[in-house]
Amino acid sequence: MKELPASERAPFFGTYEKVTLGLLLLAFAVPFLTRNPQILSQSNLILIAATAALGVYIMLRMDLMSFAVPAFMAVGGYTVAMLGIRSGVTDVFALAAAAFLVSALCAVPLGWMILRLKGVYFVLVTFVLTEICQLLLFEAGPLTGGSNGLVGMPSVTVFGYEMYDNSHVLMITAGLAFVGFLIAAVLTRALRYEFAAIEKNDVLAESLGLACWKYKALAFSVAAGVSGLAGFALVNMLLTAHPTSFSPLSSVNYITYAIVGGKGSILGTLIGAAILVSATEFFALRGELSPGLYGLLIIVMTLVAPGGIMGLAENFFRRFGKRDSKALETKVAVQSGSGHS
Repeated sequence: MKELPASERAPFFGTYEKVTLGLLLLAFAVPFLTRNPQILSQSNLILIAATAALGVYIMLRMDLMSFAVPAFMAVGGYTVAMLGIRSGVTDVFALAAAAFLVSALCAVPLGWMILRLKGVYFVLVTFVLTEICQLLLFEAGPLTGGSNGLVGMPSVTVFGYEMYDNSHVLMITAGLAFVGFLIAAVLTRALRYEFAAIEKNDVLAESLGLACWKYKALAFSVAAGVSGLAGFALVNMLLTAHPTSFSPLSSVNYITYAIVGGKGSILGTLIGAAILVSATEFFALRGELSPGLYGLLIIVMTLVAPGGIMGLAENFFRRFGKRDSKALETKVAVQSGSGHS
C-alpha cells in the first residue's frame, strides 16, 4: 500500500486535544500572575477534579460508567503518602510514577473480575468497590493510619528544590494534570476506532475479531493510573492522606464533570470540571441553599445540553456554519443570475 505523504496525513491529535493541552500549559502561568490564595486554591481544585474525571471519561468512551475513581485515587494518594512519610521519598517524578503504576497494577486483577459486567451491574460493582476501599482505609490502621489518616506529608522536590508554598503546589498539580491528560489523549486517540466499536456494540465487535477484553482491560488500567495521579495531587495539596478525602459519593461529582462537559470530548472533561467546581465555590456562599442551587444548575444544564457543553457548542457552530454556507450559495446564485442577464 502506498503511504500518504506527510502533508496529507491526519494529525495524531485533534483540535480538542491540542486546545486542552494548551489550556493546561497555561495553568503553569497562574502562579506567576497572582499570589491570591483563593485563586491558587480554586485552580488546584479544578485541575484535581478534571484529572480525576479523566478516569470516568476514558471508560465512558466504551459506554462503561465507572464509580471506581475515588478508590484508585486513594491507592495513588496513600502510596505517595507512605513513600513520603515512612521512606522519605520526595522526588516528584518518582512519586508520580509510583502513584500511576501502583494504581494501574491494582486495576489489573480487579478488571479481570468486573470488566465482564455491563450496564447497571458494572456501575453497582464499581461503586461497591469504592465503598470497600474506604472501609479498608479505616480498618487497616497500622498501614493507613485508620481514622487519623497519614499526617505530615513532606513537601515534594523537583531536582532537589523543595516545592512548599501554594504557588509551588499549583505547579505540581498542573504538571500532574498535564501528564494525566496527555496519557488519556494518546490512549483515546490511538484506540478511537476500537473504543467506538465497543461503545456501539461490543458483541458485534467481538464477533468480527476485535479482542474487546484486551482494550477494556487496558483502558481500565490507564484510567486507574490517571486517577492515581489525581490522588497524588490531592494528598500533596492537603499534606494529608485521609479516608474521607476519597469518599465513594465523590465519584458522582467526577461523573457529573465528564457528562456535563461532554463525554465525547476530552476538552469537555476540563470544561465541565472548571464550571462545576467554580459553581460549587460560588454557591457555597449561599449557605443552606448551596446544594439545591448546585443541583438545579446540573438539571438545567442536562436538559438544555443533553450532549454536554461541548455537544451544545458543536451544534451551535454546525448550524452557524450551515447558515453561512447557505447565505454564500444564495449570494453566488444571485450574482451568477445577474451576470447572465
